[in-house]
Amino acid sequence: MSDHRPLEGCLPSFGRHRTYPPRAGWLLKAHQAVLEDPQVFARPDAPVTLGVGSSMVPALRFWSRAFGLTTDSPIGGPRAGLQPTRHGHWLLGEGGADPYLEDPGSLWLLHWWLLQPPCQVPTWFQLFALAGLSRMTRDEVRAGVQRDAVDSGWPVPSDSALTRDITAIVSIYGPTPVPQGHEHAPVEEQLSNPFRALNVLRVEEARGRHHRPGTQELVINRNAGRMVPAAVIGYACLTFADRAAPGARSIALGRLRTDPGSPGRVLLLDSRTVQRALTQIAESDPGLGLAVVDSGDEPALTFRTRPNVLADQVLAAHYQLGRGPGSYC
Repeated sequence: MSDHRPLEGCLPSFGRHRTYPPRAGWLLKAHQAVLEDPQVFARPDAPVTLGVGSSMVPALRFWSRAFGLTTDSPIGGPRAGLQPTRHGHWLLGEGGADPYLEDPGSLWLLHWWLLQPPCQVPTWFQLFALAGLSRMTRDEVRAGVQRDAVDSGWPVPSDSALTRDITAIVSIYGPTPVPQGHEHAPVEEQLSNPFRALNVLRVEEARGRHHRPGTQELVINRNAGRMVPAAVIGYACLTFADRAAPGARSIALGRLRTDPGSPGRVLLLDSRTVQRALTQIAESDPGLGLAVVDSGDEPALTFRTRPNVLADQVLAAHYQLGRGPGSYC
């Protein structure tokens, strides 16, 4: 086996959401519930407390952890339950940045956090952060994840688990289905799946004669990133630079655009959008010490201090808060 581990930074976790998408209000509900009772998800009355069906309780717990908003409590042993992370407190807490996710940038921010180490959704990571393709059938997605799992030293994930992942991806990001005989999708269905507003994915009949009739492809909208707020792009670029080039004082814009797991791949950004956003941030606040410079071979982002610190400042300014989300937990 080679040293190349394409899913490095991910956990071998598949299908644990039971195909339920993170519905509107779920993440805030989980945050508030674990503040009151860290063991809430283990309680027999959890469905009543959380106001969801019994089969949704594990999915709600999964998503709150996958987005990096809750984590296992370090106090009290394995049954200590969950506690909010710094990200959770910053975004969803009292006086938080956007508890009701009313700012479209918050959904992009959560999409970015979902794919950061330790990423608990490797199928998402393979699709958005690794593959770099615009069209893939479900079989191609499954095969790609299984190949990358083996190359990463993991057991081969089952077809059934990956099918659940792909179903969830379409439920989360795909367009809202329109019932037969109706012109529009039900309003309540559109509102209950907030991440569909990002317009990152659609499902179409597969092209080409080599596909069986009725085969569908997941089509990634490579133009969707043009709607990402500049502050979220800047935050993602700076946090990526901190992880990908520790100790450096610059990073090539090409890496920010095309490296596996980079903002360009995860947030579906083209080179012009990345450069425009970073230039806008640098010029709007010279005190940050950021600059986009032409180093000869290609433009680069330079910074005077650790990028994570600047990332917090950029996001705090966007949400008009005195602080950013800080580190993961």
